[in-house]
Amino acid sequence: MSVPFITVEGPIGVGKTSLSKAIASTFDYHLLKEIVDENPFLGKFYENIDEWSFQTEMFFLCNRYKQLSDINNHILANQSSVVADYHIFKNLIFAKRTLKPSEYEKYEAIYGILTADMPVPNMVIYLHASIETLMSRIAKRGREFEKMITREYMEQLSADYHEFIGHFEKMHPEIPVIRLNGDELDFVERKEDLAYILRLVEEKLSKRSIVEQ
Repeated sequence: MSVPFITVEGPIGVGKTSLSKAIASTFDYHLLKEIVDENPFLGKFYENIDEWSFQTEMFFLCNRYKQLSDINNHILANQSSVVADYHIFKNLIFAKRTLKPSEYEKYEAIYGILTADMPVPNMVIYLHASIETLMSRIAKRGREFEKMITREYMEQLSADYHEFIGHFEKMHPEIPVIRLNGDELDFVERKEDLAYILRLVEEKLSKRSIVEQ
């Protein structure tokens, strides 16, 4: 892909949307936000993960597939850069944790078919933070369905993200991954932290432009 497609990823509550908005505003990129609140199964999922995980994950998969199909067409038609507060690879992180083995096997097959020709980000920003920070931020934003998220679930999710990002870096050495510690950097409350992150992004974009010339 000739134009930048930046993905901001990390566990729930780490600040993906806030940072994506800042990047979009600074560099005048198109902002792609994931659909969360519209998922009709999400509240039921946190009440009973075993019962509602497959429906929840399939809803997310289909909606993210549609969004990324639209954004792919947008990039091809307009040659405009994009920053997203998720990438569809996160589906496998959540699905592998919540689905039964037989369900995950079917899910993975569907995922492979749908994402075979999806746009791949050419830069990933990975946000991570301690469980204390994540739980605090989740509570602060006050989403009703997120009140049922347990500390144990977040510990598992954070560990899954760390493992997956490490695997992603090995599988895609050509895609730069910027790792940011959300305990050390508060880009929402401290302007200097946001400025530091934006400089990192700009440096990566500059290096990428030089390589492609």
